[in-house]
Amino acid sequence: MSGRPTRGNARSAARLAAVQALYQLEMEKQQLHLLLDEFHLHRLGAEIEDVEYLKADVAFFDDIVRGVDARREEIDDLLTQKLADGWSLPRLDKTMLQILRSGVYELLARKDVAVGTVINEYLDVTHAFFDAREAKFVNGLLDNVAKSVR
Repeated sequence: MSGRPTRGNARSAARLAAVQALYQLEMEKQQLHLLLDEFHLHRLGAEIEDVEYLKADVAFFDDIVRGVDARREEIDDLLTQKLADGWSLPRLDKTMLQILRSGVYELLARKDVAVGTVINEYLDVTHAFFDAREAKFVNGLLDNVAKSVR
């Protein structure tokens, strides 16, 4: 077995990195091209503090980050429509919001990726940051969005 990442692993790594990049973009209000450069040069596939990051599909990473940034208003409107009464985007955890935005972007723009793949991949990303309760929330919300956009 070779040490090269598979396309699936490279896309999984790209999704996780995209959520991290979008979180950083939201918190630091950095210029998008500078953020992408930072991730390309120092994060994707790098070793940081003895932790080796998986090689990511850079084009896929860029598409998610640029796509969410460009379509944020549309994505946020869609999420707002699907949230339960009493919930709003500002009430969501900032990392959770980036996971949802990324998943919704893929559901809207990446018809080449199956709905089940999108949902399962973002459940995996959710598990990297949260517990099962939050994963159920992501699953339900992305499934609801998928039914209206696919």
